[in-house]
Formats: sequence, structure tokens, C-alpha cells
Amino acid sequence: MRFINFLAIFATYCEFAATASAPPWGSHTLQGWWNPQSSNGQAPATTLKGYDYIVVGTGAGGAPLAARLGLAGFRVLVIEAGDDEVAKGDWNTTVPYFNAKASEDEKLSWAFYVDHYQDATRKAADPKYNYQLSNGSSYTGLHPPDDAKPLGLLYPRTAALGGCVNHNALIMMYPLDDDWTQIANLTGDSSWNATGMRKYFERLENCQYLSPATPGHGFSGWLATNRADPSIFLDSDHKVFPMMQAAANLSGQTINTPAELTQSLLRDLNTGSIEYATEQGVYNAPLNMDNNKRSSPRDFLVNSAGAVNAGSKGRIDIRLNCLVTRVVFTPGTKRAIGVEFLDGSSLYRADPRASPTAETGASGVAFASKEVILAGGAYNTPQILKLSGIGPAAELHKFGIPVLLDAPGVGQNLQDRIENSVIANASEPWTVFKGCTSGVNASDPCLVAWNTDKSNKTKYATNGRPAHIPLRSSGAPNGNNDLIVTGRPGYFGGYFHGYSTIGSKFPSSWTWPVLKAHTTNRAGTVTLRSADPRDVPSIQFNYFDAGSGNSSYDLNAVVEGIKFARSIFAKFSSLTNTTTGEIVPGAAYKTDDDLRRWVLNTSWGHHASCSCPIGADGDPMAVLDGQFRVRGTQGLRVVDASVFPVIPGFYIQSSIYVVSEKAADVIVADSGNVRSWSAPRGGWK
Repeated sequence: MRFINFLAIFATYCEFAATASAPPWGSHTLQGWWNPQSSNGQAPATTLKGYDYIVVGTGAGGAPLAARLGLAGFRVLVIEAGDDEVAKGDWNTTVPYFNAKASEDEKLSWAFYVDHYQDATRKAADPKYNYQLSNGSSYTGLHPPDDAKPLGLLYPRTAALGGCVNHNALIMMYPLDDDWTQIANLTGDSSWNATGMRKYFERLENCQYLSPATPGHGFSGWLATNRADPSIFLDSDHKVFPMMQAAANLSGQTINTPAELTQSLLRDLNTGSIEYATEQGVYNAPLNMDNNKRSSPRDFLVNSAGAVNAGSKGRIDIRLNCLVTRVVFTPGTKRAIGVEFLDGSSLYRADPRASPTAETGASGVAFASKEVILAGGAYNTPQILKLSGIGPAAELHKFGIPVLLDAPGVGQNLQDRIENSVIANASEPWTVFKGCTSGVNASDPCLVAWNTDKSNKTKYATNGRPAHIPLRSSGAPNGNNDLIVTGRPGYFGGYFHGYSTIGSKFPSSWTWPVLKAHTTNRAGTVTLRSADPRDVPSIQFNYFDAGSGNSSYDLNAVVEGIKFARSIFAKFSSLTNTTTGEIVPGAAYKTDDDLRRWVLNTSWGHHASCSCPIGADGDPMAVLDGQFRVRGTQGLRVVDASVFPVIPGFYIQSSIYVVSEKAADVIVADSGNVRSWSAPRGGWK
């Protein structure tokens, strides 16, 4: 798939391969058991046996869990639909500043298209909306041609060893205690209490920015946490200090010097008391970064596999470029014993390289003596469950999938943050990254410095966001902050094809993205388009008043965040005696009603979750119990972003890591094994 970008704030074109018109997937006549005559009409080319556990997916949920199970002495098969781009030396997966580039790297990317509304007019009001044209190309913008067919809004995901941790912004903000207490109360399981869950964070963290005596942190875990040096920004552009000073002063701080600002930035967002729950001011968020490189569960999994496979107990086998198509069950039961899969690269049609006319891959089946654990994320886990006959009965019947278990909650309850931005131009270009070429070639001076200077002061040893400001909207129900406003030089107005490179066309722009956490909408859905496992599901978030919850509160909170961001630009102009020119939303959006219309039409999110939620006994919509087990089945669990009943915290990756660690303890305990976790010889690196 080849994308062709043109210069416009919110409009891009791309050439998009059409989907196949005749899927080759039969009628699932032997649902509930592996059919030796597999669903594509061919006998499986591969049969894999001898494993205790199969883990499907290698992101923030699957990779740590698989590593822990292997370290506990079990034989684990780990299946990943993508490749290992880190091993190939892809800079986008290792350079922190390249996080946006990574999300559009075709070697990593799964480009989903989602909807925020069901109403066609409301969909079309977003200038980032994509359409497919009859000639095979696509259009993004407000004025599609007559032959345009709606595709949706771009939602970047990753298919590669390590999952979306390969492309996220590296931000490690621990969730609020209330997020864990809610699950403990819902399940009646005290092991979910905030104190117990914090211990998992301490177990996984290798904190590199605080004294080892600091409570609430871990210093020997597998995930490095660090902070970008504030001098990267403050020493590179004289305008950065007054911009951040303006933000600090407006959030209640008295900041008069760069030294005072630096002290504020060095406060710990992840204190054991979770200071940011109620405190405000400017912070520098911790990043999962080790020696200036991205730290990820991919490294933990690969290093654990090396350590385990060199010993006499346990085994971790990682199968790449392998698309799981459904779960296999013992005949006449609901006990999971394995998975069917297709071997081949770029098989899933979210992959921009996927071809509808290409081979469907070589079929195979793998068996596990103990359990199958799905960790495919909020979109793919419910899809796999439904293809396996577990989901809403009416939906399965629609596609000829025999119902193994009528589970109406599968693919429901989909949630996300609400995000928007205020973008304005300064009177002159920002110079923080002057001379950097974002790795266009190996001679990029900033890439050379990043690769040779380990002082933590190189310009690429950052995610590009020096400021994080927790805020509390006027409607926040419990006294906790519910907004975070982040600051960054450059242009970011949401996701569209070419978004990661458009910033170079706006060198004078600064963006204050606004993120609304703890949103109240629970009405999103993930539903099948067909019974073909290569097809992407239909993803509908049902934003704001089209959904559930207190939509007015969520909407007004985002508006308040936008007004706060605007006030920062005004204060900056006052401090510098310069003017700024607002690009987004723009001068036409003056009143609160104007801003509400803007937010309704143009917002986005990137923390999809909660589509297979843990819930209370007796709740028909609870897909999982508090032990991650798929209710009504045996030997089948889910461990990924879909497990949460309500989206936790402000940035989701830390929460997924924590539940992965908890799931490892739960599964090992259920197996009868007792394990004291320790690093392999030589540490995790």
C-alpha cells in the first residue's frame, strides 16, 4: 500500500488496496475442535505440540506474561503476527524521539480505521476522515468526491514483537489508586487493592532517575524508567522557558527562573502517593527509556527466552509472522486446548502491505496442555474470541459462526480517552531540533549524537514532550485531576496519514495537546465484518452524546482544557512581548459553544481498551472474572488492555504491565507451581 501525501493541515491522499471480494473461509463446520481439513480447505502445514501455555500477542500484556511463565519453568509458545524489527536495527523502534515515525512505519504499522459516530453527517464533519475512491486511491478531508466510500479515522496500532510499545510515546504514568480499588470492589477480590497492585509496579520497574531508597519504586525490574533531561529543550531555544513558565504560573506555580522550572520538572509523577492525582503544575513525565533507547517488554521476552532456553527447565518459543485465526477446544466441551493460525507476513488487512490477492498463508495448529492466553489488544482479542464462537450469538449467526458460548459482553464496553489540541505559531521557528533530520539517513547529526553520546542530553533521548500538566476540570466528580495538558514544539492535530512528518512544514508551531482521562462513555463496540480472520473488525466508539455516561461532563472538560491551553499562549505572548497565531482550533472558534462543536467533530484517542472486561459474578456483560478467565470456558484467559472494566489512569501502558505481572502470579499459582521471581544471571538486559 502506497500513501501519497499533500500539504494541508488536515487532508492527505493515499493509494489503498481494495479488500478481497470473496473470502476463502468456509463455514466452520467443526467449531469447537480442530478440523484436520482446515478452514481454507487445506490440511494444516504445521502442527505444534509440547507446550504448556500459548500466549497470543507480544505487547504490554502478552510479552511480560510469556516471559514470566517461561522463567517459572513452563514451556511457552508465543505467537506474534508481525516481525522483530528491533532485531533488524530499525531506528524507529529504538530512538525515543522517533515514536511518531514508528506509528507510520509500514514495517510495524497496522492502520485501523474507526468511527466516532454512526451518523454519516457527524462522521463527515471531521477533516481527518478517510474515504476510499473507486479508482483504488483514498481521500482524507471535508469534501470527498461523489464516488467516495467511507473508511473511517486512522487509528495506528503495531504488529511487531513488543506490540504497540514499539510506537507509543514512552510515557510511564502509574494509574490512580482508585482505578485498582474499583476492580477490587467489583470482583470482591482484595488482591486487586491498590497496595497489592503497586507491588507489581515495583517488581517490573528499573527506575533510573531516583535514589534506590525512594519508596513506591522498583530498581531491579525489567522495564527501565528515566526522564529526558530538561536542558535538551531549555538550552536549545530561548522561547521554551517562557512557554513553560507561562504554563507553570497558570497552573498555580511561581516560576521565575530556569532553575526553578527545572526543579518543578524533576518532581516525580509516580510517587507512591501518586502526587499527580491532585497536585498541579508542570512535570516531566517518566519514560520507558534505557541508555537513551526505548525500553520495552520485547527486550524482557527475548532476553528471558535466551536465559530459559539455555537451561534445563522451561522453554520460550517465539513464532513471528503468524496470525492466529481462532481458539481450538476439546470436542463437546468449552475447554481451550490450542489455536489455529496462518503463517505468513502481512496477512492481516490492517497491514498497509497486505494484498487482498496474495496467498492466505500456510495453515497450522498449536496445542497447549494447560491454557491459551489471548493478549491481542482491545481490537484483536474480541475478534479472535468471536471467530472462535465466543461472543454475542446474533452476531456470530450473522456470519455463519456456530455459537460455542453466547457471551454478549465480548466486543462491547470499548473505551478511550478524548484528546484534542491547541496549536499556535510563534513569531519565529523553534530551534530545539534545528539541524535534525529525523533519521532520514545515517548522517543525521542528531542521530549520530544519540548513537554515540550516552549523557542523556542528546536531542533524540526524549519523546519530544517536555511538559506535562495535570489539571482538574470544574466537573471532576471526586476531587482528582481528570485532564493532562502536554506541551511540545511542532504540530500535532491528531492521526491522519502523514501526521508524523507534517510537523516539518510548521517549524514555528507549538502544540498543547489536551487529554481527558477517566471518560464516562462505555458504549464503544468491536464487531465482525466477516468470518475471515484476515479482515479487520468494525470499530465504533460512539462518542459523547452518541454513547453513554455523562457526555456533557466529558465534553465540557475538554473545552476547559482547550481554554487553559489558549491561556498559556496568551501568557507566553505577554512574557515575551510577541504575538502567536493560533492555527487550531483557530480564530473562528470563539465561544464555548464553538469549542464544543470543535471537540465533538475533531477529537481522537489512542488508548483503546475495555472490550473484554473483568466484571462481577452474575453480570452477563462481564467477559472475564477477576482471575482473567473467560467466563463459561476452561483454559482460556485474556491479559491485555481489553480486560479493564473502566479505562485506568492517564496513559495506559503502565496499567497493562501491572496486570500482566499480576496475571503471571495468578496463572502460576493455579498451576500449582510456587515461584520466587528473580532476574536471570546477568540481569534483564
